Amino acid sequence: QVQLVESGGGLVQTGGSLRLSCAASGSAFSINGMAWYRQAPGKQRELVAVITRGGRTNYEDSVKGRFTISRDNAKNIVYLQMNDLKPEDTAVYYCYADIWRTGVGDSHVYWGHGTQVTVSS
Repeated sequence: QVQLVESGGGLVQTGGSLRLSCAASGSAFSINGMAWYRQAPGKQRELVAVITRGGRTNYEDSVKGRFTISRDNAKNIVYLQMNDLKPEDTAVYYCYADIWRTGVGDSHVYWGHGTQVTVSS
């Protein structure tokens, strides 16, 4: 069984920064794509940023130039550096991983439980 555990959320003022981390743990797996999603109250979950195993990235338009996604393949960790935060960035942020389960021989999507990011004006 694979688990994703996020950390790094919190309360920050407008213009501040936070760094989210998501660590995958378990046995007999390798990670393909990883991503961060967010869900604000009353809104649908949306993709924020995605990174391939090779390091190619893509971002939702509103965070381009402010957020940076990165990963450490050796440690099975994905990061989201968030700078110049705005009140509209307030949401629960979820880690996503597309994982190949070597023991089972299939691909499976995993989600973290989420971490709250609140940006005060």
